Amino acid sequence: MPKLTNATQPQVMQTVNFKNRTLFHGDNIEFMRAMNSETVDLIATDPPFNKNKDFHATPDSLAAGARFQDRWRWDDESHPRWTDAIKDDWPHVWTVIESARASWGDDMGAFLCFMGVRIMEMRRLLKPTGSLYLHCDPTASHYLKALLDAVFGRKNFRNEIVWYYKNASRGKKQRAKAHDIVLLYAKDGEGIFNREDVLIPYESGMTAWRYKKAGKEPPNGKTPDDVIVMPSLNTMDGERTGYPTQKPLALYKNFIEASSNPGDVVLDPFVGCATTCVAAERMGRRWVGIDSWEKAHEIVLRRLQDEVSESMKWNEIVRKETTLPERTDDDEIAAPILRLKLKRALQPWQRLTHGKIVEHLVAAQSNMGTMVICAGCGRILEREFMHLDHINPRAQGGENDITNRTLLCQPCNGRKGARYTLIGLMGENKRVGWMQDEARAKLAWSRAQDRAEQVRDEMS
Repeated sequence: MPKLTNATQPQVMQTVNFKNRTLFHGDNIEFMRAMNSETVDLIATDPPFNKNKDFHATPDSLAAGARFQDRWRWDDESHPRWTDAIKDDWPHVWTVIESARASWGDDMGAFLCFMGVRIMEMRRLLKPTGSLYLHCDPTASHYLKALLDAVFGRKNFRNEIVWYYKNASRGKKQRAKAHDIVLLYAKDGEGIFNREDVLIPYESGMTAWRYKKAGKEPPNGKTPDDVIVMPSLNTMDGERTGYPTQKPLALYKNFIEASSNPGDVVLDPFVGCATTCVAAERMGRRWVGIDSWEKAHEIVLRRLQDEVSESMKWNEIVRKETTLPERTDDDEIAAPILRLKLKRALQPWQRLTHGKIVEHLVAAQSNMGTMVICAGCGRILEREFMHLDHINPRAQGGENDITNRTLLCQPCNGRKGARYTLIGLMGENKRVGWMQDEARAKLAWSRAQDRAEQVRDEMS
């Protein structure tokens, strides 16, 4: 496969707001949010696995100094901006996170929160024909699959690929752990599958013999199955950099060849030791990577020189960027139905977290100290039974800020969902006999609106 040079590089579409061979240095969520929608053909990435351990590179290796902590805490990682966005725009994702917290614990919930907001952005960045390869292991693969089902839709799940690396380490108390999982999802429908490029040989000569006996030419091979048998890298491998979680180049070349075409854009939001970037370069694809490790740019240059071309001046070709690209699309956010009509900077009162909004509304809708009036049915309940909800649903253009919020009891919150406005909910409550005190419900709503306007005026 010919390698792309600056002279042969395909014309970049106008909607792409980043350059080929760019490594963004910093938090990948910020850079992905700054990239235009539907500009990436393939994402192949190897994120943390929630293994609850620290990883360090081999001393005196190319990746010496590389380290990352694969430990997660709910208080540390569940940033209010993340949880608020998930609760508002992706309720199914929030259900997955809450289920993981209930079955595994807060640490898994924090990990899925971290991954969830990033997977949402990955989906937004993919073109309609694009695909995602998400590398994981049995530690969290089942939770990540549920998360991906919630974001991509279960019908867009294509394969659970097992990378079997024949681990030589044999324990005495359980079966040896000898595989990783790679979850493959298409953005919409089938995605790209270059079957002819990834055919594998038949396991015996019988198939070819049968075709020749029938007077036909035998096929070049068979469709690969979802188990890839390939050894992991050992300390003697030439491509080994010493990076603690490095994966074989051949594995990622397989993914790229199967699900993209020459000239396509490949993204890796967790670059690490640059395996995806190097594989993409060798396969004639354009690529962009993101990593917060300070030596990521250096290791990309070294590997491209060692494993692609010694003659090319990679330090002049590969860009290291710390500035966010400027969006030139319509600033679409990760939830597809929530498209902002105009670009605008949010005011401080529009950036209040859920927790702060609830504090204000509890004070506004309170009745007799710790009791709160439901703005949907007029019931008076303890704060613990109240849920923050939108007055006008997001699906109908409602905003997330305090001026479009109120507190509802759990039954009203469940009944309202994304179907009803608050007025519509009151009408439905009367129809089904759930309305207890309409005048009191309207009073609670009015108080909530008054408090929202007060907060807006004070913070403007």
